Amino acid sequence: MPTVTVPARKRIAIVAHDNKKPELLTWVAARRDLLVAHELFGTGTTGKLVAERLGLPVHRFLSGPLGGDQQIGAFIAELKLDALIFFWDPLEAQPHDPDVKALIRVAVVWNIPVACNEATADHLLTSPLMATEYARTVPV
Repeated sequence: MPTVTVPARKRIAIVAHDNKKPELLTWVAARRDLLVAHELFGTGTTGKLVAERLGLPVHRFLSGPLGGDQQIGAFIAELKLDALIFFWDPLEAQPHDPDVKALIRVAVVWNIPVACNEATADHLLTSPLMATEYARTVPV
């Protein structure tokens, strides 16, 4: 399989369902010093909240239900994102649930790290691989 070189400064997508936005904001605030070293991308509302409340620059896509999840998926397939942190709510039905599943599927197909909860996000962000170049295998 071919590989791509992921730079030391990662391009990280951050997403959260409505019920998980407060949890994600708290998580980002506590890890601001680590996240500032990377380039952040987010769906509409999540990206706006992180930028406004925490003062971090975030490239924003549309809101998830309006196509933001697909936009992030496209960036993953175009090798423009290196990691996905998605605080999703498994206990609440989401009207755009197929989009969420498609996003996770694309992330797995393109072999990028995915964190769906705080514990995994902590492990991902504090991994030594987050601060170095990394050769990642890709499907094509």
